[in-house]
Amino acid sequence: MPSDAFGDQQQFSEYFAARRDMVRRTAYLLCGDWYWADDLTQAAFMRLAVSWRKVRDQGALDAFVRTCLVRGYLSEARRAWRRRELSHADVPDTGAGPDAMEQSAARTAFAAALEKLPPRQRAALVCRYYHDLDVAGTADAMRCSEGTVKSHAARGLARLKELLGQDLEQRPATMAEECS
Repeated sequence: MPSDAFGDQQQFSEYFAARRDMVRRTAYLLCGDWYWADDLTQAAFMRLAVSWRKVRDQGALDAFVRTCLVRGYLSEARRAWRRRELSHADVPDTGAGPDAMEQSAARTAFAAALEKLPPRQRAALVCRYYHDLDVAGTADAMRCSEGTVKSHAARGLARLKELLGQDLEQRPATMAEECS
């Protein structure tokens, strides 16, 4: 095996180890199901592995994986069988104090509300507020216009506000902290 191929494998392995958990959390925010999140994460990294040598800007790897993840999610969400398939995992008892339990309850309520949004609204909110992408970056990841991103984000925030009440005022700013 040529040494540069081994070097590519090593670089990919290091990138995968460093970013796997973050990509998986993003996938979970998108789909609301850890098993589906694992599938989306695997598909995004497989796409990256196939394209590893073609990625010219190593600084753009996160954007490449995020785009693969969002597009894979939106593609899968359009399938009728996926919408019928539901997974319910039991939340483990951590034995934590009242503050941790309150944070956990808020996180669970937020995740449940996020799951009630249509896939494109959810993707727009995750890209904009979890990954802190601008409108143009979100539009590129979702393959749509900037106006569409703005309307999906506005409608998604309005729906979350309905579902969560006034408690949403601080939610988008803390989405990364809540779901990490």
